[in-house]
Amino acid sequence: MINTLVQAILLGGYYALIACGLAFMFQVMRIINLAHGSLAILSAYLVWMITDALSLSPFVSVLIILPIMALIGWLLQRVILERATQGGELLPVLTTFGLSIVIDNLLFQQFGANTRSLASAVGDLSWESYEVFGLWIGKLPVIILGTAIVVIGGLDLMLRFTSLGRQIRATAFDPDTAGLVGIDARKIAALSAAIAMMTVAISGTALGLRGTFDAYAGAPQLLFAFEATIIGGAGSLWGVLIGGMILAIAQSVGALIHPQGFLLGGHFIFLAFLFARIYLTREFFSLHHWFGKGTKKVVKHEN
Repeated sequence: MINTLVQAILLGGYYALIACGLAFMFQVMRIINLAHGSLAILSAYLVWMITDALSLSPFVSVLIILPIMALIGWLLQRVILERATQGGELLPVLTTFGLSIVIDNLLFQQFGANTRSLASAVGDLSWESYEVFGLWIGKLPVIILGTAIVVIGGLDLMLRFTSLGRQIRATAFDPDTAGLVGIDARKIAALSAAIAMMTVAISGTALGLRGTFDAYAGAPQLLFAFEATIIGGAGSLWGVLIGGMILAIAQSVGALIHPQGFLLGGHFIFLAFLFARIYLTREFFSLHHWFGKGTKKVVKHEN
């Protein structure tokens, strides 16, 4: 059971990595990007092509595609999403859904139905493990979990302590008022989309390293990212990390109960959190709700 829990936490790191870009984009632009999974697969194919053509490590190839995906994100916001948001809340959702279909079919047209993987490009790292107290923990899942923590921590620090982060938060809160104080909301939205696509590039590489992918593998990745975001809360990047781990633990417990219960376990916990978020207040999910009252009592006693 302990081994299952440890492996689930490591899997949760991957879910958090693929979900943080989706949550970041929703936080800033209030857009649910249904092309998120397809764009992750696109980045996985780009890393695979560069790795195969130049005989590079995937860890180097991903550094090459980061600016490419950032440019794609910038163009996606300026050319498509910016105009789509002017048509109401539903139009961006439909637009990204259509974009995902276009990307999937273009990838299928180019690469066919054969699956690809980046695991062979990293040699023994794909299967090597650490032995910790009798448990075998894969090195690659540990790297992916560490990458998720670094990416989420980096985004959180950027939003809290940098000028760009303050402008992003101001634009997310009220783009019209942000414009009155000299913030270029269009530029900030495009930069945010570029940052989100860079996280998509990293998550697509992680997918290729830990398994196989094909042209139509984007839909399940979008589903996992969406479920982790809802469970953890779309307004918190660290919440997405916790949401990814809860999703993975539920899937692992489901697999223990029944061989086909892996996905059902995840869907069940997703629905439980979804209904809880609908019928319970937002404060119920905050740490202050559970620990804040105790803190007040201590302060009062000291006075």
